[in-house]
Amino acid sequence: MSRSEFLTLSHEGNSKIEIKQSVFIGQAVRIYSPEEADAFVRKVKSEYPDARHNCYAWILSGDVKMQKYSDDGEPSGTAGLPLLSVLEKSGITDCAVAVTRYFGGILLGKGGLVRAYTEAASEAVNDAGIVKIIEGVKYKMTFGYEAYEKMSRFVTSNGWEITGTEYTDNVEMSFLCPSSCSEKMIEDVIDISAGKITPVKIGVQEMAVT
Repeated sequence: MSRSEFLTLSHEGNSKIEIKQSVFIGQAVRIYSPEEADAFVRKVKSEYPDARHNCYAWILSGDVKMQKYSDDGEPSGTAGLPLLSVLEKSGITDCAVAVTRYFGGILLGKGGLVRAYTEAASEAVNDAGIVKIIEGVKYKMTFGYEAYEKMSRFVTSNGWEITGTEYTDNVEMSFLCPSSCSEKMIEDVIDISAGKITPVKIGVQEMAVT
């Protein structure tokens, strides 16, 4: 899957499991930069300052290609790498997952730790949901009030997003559509408006599709 089309988390996800009296609290979020990843880790540690371990992993694959993970005191390979593996096996990027552990007094062993951290991270990712991101193009078009219903229906019936509407002497509507549809969209708008409306490109931005 190219960078113009990739999978990431839809929203923040959470989980909580208990294994042999140890509590594992998972959090999964989308991130856009290493700085956001570091801020997320700091936030988790500040939320659970008394926890025995705050382990994490994150991955970026845009202009900055990086990944990082930490066992935060757990035996090497039992926490950070399993968390990173959950992200990689899910096929997602530009996201971070953290699992906080409150130790319950019973040792789980390396295999038990790997399973626990993997389960907590997987549940947090599942709770967040996965969404496909594609390249979108933002347009605006201006028309009379009599065309509002037709044009808004045209945009929404295609599954595109109306991002703003201004009402003055005319209606100015901005919307987002996939870049792959841009040329045909312009042709369709000109056709259904009998040449009275021509969409104007504003810029390029990502858009989520389900």
